[in-house]
Amino acid sequence: MKIELKRTPLNLWHRQHGGQMVEFAGWEMPVSYKRGIIEEHLGTRRHGGLFDISHMGRFSISGKDAVPFLQHVLSNNALALDPGMAQYTLIPNENGGALDDAYLYRLDQDDAGPRSYLLVVNAATRENDWNWFMEQRKKFAGVILEDKSEEIGMMAFQGPATRKVLERILKLPDPWRNRLKIDRVDGTRVIVSRTGYTGEPVCFEIFIPEERLQFLWELILSEGEKEGILPAGLGARDSLRLEAGLCLHGHELGLDMEGKSIPAYAMLPTARVTVSFSPLKGEFIGREFLRAQFEEVNARENGYPLPPKEKRVVPRSIVPLLITGERIARRNHEVFVEGKSVGHVTSGTMVPYSIFDEVGILGTPTEERRLRAIGLAYIDSDLNEGQKIEIEYRGKRIEAVIVESNLSSEAAPYAHPRFASEKPVKERPRRTLKDLVSQLTLQAIQNTHWRQKESFNLIPSEQSASLLVKVFSMMDPSNRYAEHRKFKAFEDKEIFYYQGTGLIEEVETLLMGEFQTFLGCSEVETRLISGQMANTAVFSGLMDYLNRMYRKADPRRIRKVMNHHLSRGGHLSAQPMGALRDFIAVDPFMERRAAIEFPVLEEDPYQIDLGKAKELLEAHKPELIILGKSMMIYREPLREISQMISGMAPRPIILYDMAHILGLAGPDFQVPFEEGADIITSSTHKTFFGSQRGIIASNMSEGTEYEDLWEAILNRVFPGSVSNHHLGTLLGLLVAVYEMNAFKSDYQKAVVRNAKAFARALKDWGMTVEGNPALGYTETHQVIVRVGYGKGPGAAHRLEENNILVNYQGAPDDEGFTAASCLRMGVQEMTRFGMEEEDFGELADDISKVVLDGRSLAPEVSQFRKRFTEMKYCLPVEEAAPLIQKLWGALW
Repeated sequence: MKIELKRTPLNLWHRQHGGQMVEFAGWEMPVSYKRGIIEEHLGTRRHGGLFDISHMGRFSISGKDAVPFLQHVLSNNALALDPGMAQYTLIPNENGGALDDAYLYRLDQDDAGPRSYLLVVNAATRENDWNWFMEQRKKFAGVILEDKSEEIGMMAFQGPATRKVLERILKLPDPWRNRLKIDRVDGTRVIVSRTGYTGEPVCFEIFIPEERLQFLWELILSEGEKEGILPAGLGARDSLRLEAGLCLHGHELGLDMEGKSIPAYAMLPTARVTVSFSPLKGEFIGREFLRAQFEEVNARENGYPLPPKEKRVVPRSIVPLLITGERIARRNHEVFVEGKSVGHVTSGTMVPYSIFDEVGILGTPTEERRLRAIGLAYIDSDLNEGQKIEIEYRGKRIEAVIVESNLSSEAAPYAHPRFASEKPVKERPRRTLKDLVSQLTLQAIQNTHWRQKESFNLIPSEQSASLLVKVFSMMDPSNRYAEHRKFKAFEDKEIFYYQGTGLIEEVETLLMGEFQTFLGCSEVETRLISGQMANTAVFSGLMDYLNRMYRKADPRRIRKVMNHHLSRGGHLSAQPMGALRDFIAVDPFMERRAAIEFPVLEEDPYQIDLGKAKELLEAHKPELIILGKSMMIYREPLREISQMISGMAPRPIILYDMAHILGLAGPDFQVPFEEGADIITSSTHKTFFGSQRGIIASNMSEGTEYEDLWEAILNRVFPGSVSNHHLGTLLGLLVAVYEMNAFKSDYQKAVVRNAKAFARALKDWGMTVEGNPALGYTETHQVIVRVGYGKGPGAAHRLEENNILVNYQGAPDDEGFTAASCLRMGVQEMTRFGMEEEDFGELADDISKVVLDGRSLAPEVSQFRKRFTEMKYCLPVEEAAPLIQKLWGALW
């Protein structure tokens, strides 16, 4: 008897537009369209592919027992999902295998209200999954489980140009994977998530009522036609997921060739993100077996002893393969190592890939393409990356190699193919010391002349020190030691551990005094050699302080931190991926390091949304608040945040990382300690004039509430962070602080004045300037211009070719720096070289001609730069020259 196939709401559209319809999991679906699988695969990687995936199952889970139910039947932690988030998960069986893999979306928009979830499962397992859930729900009277598969349509929109197309139609989620947003299109509710099954770093899945699916489908294709967007079928979806190393039920999930359940931890990359052992989950299906798998795999990965092979619970693993022979590996082909059978192929095919026009961030895929055979295999877990294997194919053996992956998705907007290759070791020619140093001398002279005489440096994190600062930094304290600390036994006198340190002791005392004057504070630590080290010392000191009452147990970490997200300009050192990592706790609900990012205004993502920030502060009660950014065009709302937390007990510590704007600190910008900062950290070479170092400052003097915290921080500076604290640059920094205290008012006003003039001129010359026009687009030294999605690196490269140095910068809505839409520029260094408002207007004209018109102006820009070679806001040349001559003479 012929079984009638199910059809999605787009079935007729597929037929009318050349869809080659096939049976798949009881559905009639397009395997490809007229262009074929290869073109659809390449089209997705180069531009974008639109996939009908309405055949997949969609279950709604709500009610008071929704969370307990999900915690019981899924492997991941549903409590880790905030509203507007999604997570990949498994539906485990009792033996630690996977009935299916699935995606869980939390749809409710209010954390205080009832929770509502949508679970997407595979088409081939939809009925079995539903029956399994219906059986399990008998234990949860308060769960509402509904099959919405016939009511909600679903499409996947994957590829580098998809964001550009989709943002013309609706509001997009934050640019981080597994975020989602609910919006309306033509009055219809639409759910858009940053998820996908192709390995594309820019990816969306879209949910819409089935009766409106074709409307949105055609709208996307119409809007995307000029961008190269094409419809794609199941064939390309499978080859794309295989290239990305993603598992498919019935292949890498489910049963192996012998009918045994494949352990979840055989798919190690998948298991790492889908299995949770949080105590908040309690007991759940398969937990005991999954835990045993985890412990065995953890032992294997860390080189610990393993049980005999016959007793292992994860004897085989799923690994990606690159076929080096001339044939294609297919499912169930046997795999051999040195003639011994070690497993079988689970998926295999030939995939196309584009040749990029160059290696690196500026590379884009060309029309040139090639083919390669790849696969996934289920083989003995003792085999590692780089292992050469053989695959049996019709009585012959095909050569292959185990690889880490066949595709990289880390550098948006493009996914990049990866290859197994052995890099040849080049023999370096032998040269004499004189030849080597002579060559380096020539290069150093050329680079210095170019940077100081021929190019405009607009990188906002850099500053040229005066010649006096540079020469002082070369003096004899360089390469010496001057470790010291206070001893209570000696009435808190600083005791030095080395001799010959009299000058350093005096310099440090003078330096602290000058910084105390500059910042208006009582305590300054100057031994740090970078701003990142300063932050690390504060984080470490705070953790030590929080554990001061009990020293016999492992110290607890900082429970929660509120900070700026990296993609919204937050300092790298203030991120869980940066210096904060070792000092911040893992939140048991979120199951990730407990950093809560500041919310931003929808109309101006460079500013904190203070209303939402207050709600988050009250809800999370962080122990540490970190203000300050690397992409910073506004003052921080320090006073407002300080007022919000004034009644909290215990009150959070406010750390203001002023690395970028230390040189602007004062009544014309911000007076941080008057506005509520507890601690300031900073580097000393951005808007500030100094050598490259770092500082920590506070008012935590002896007798104040936080004197113990300050003592803990000092102990984490020395002996915790530094030994030799680069004594030469310490002398240079003292000269720089003298300069800053002498000229700060005039310099600071000139910087902000120039930045505003620069921003206005860039706008007048046709550039898209970020920020609030009512504030002159900036309140700091920085100006940010948007040049187009992913075009920041190319624009920065072209400007460098024309002797203008800027940063390419990820915008708040970009997936990362490699997909940067913006240029970040700072006026501080060129202000110091004497540029004024009209000069920045002229430079803005040159920038617009290079970026917008594609003109080459290198000679003209170089000639323009020669007008600004004498440094200001320091001793004039005629006064500095005799001192420099004396210092230089002492070095000979």
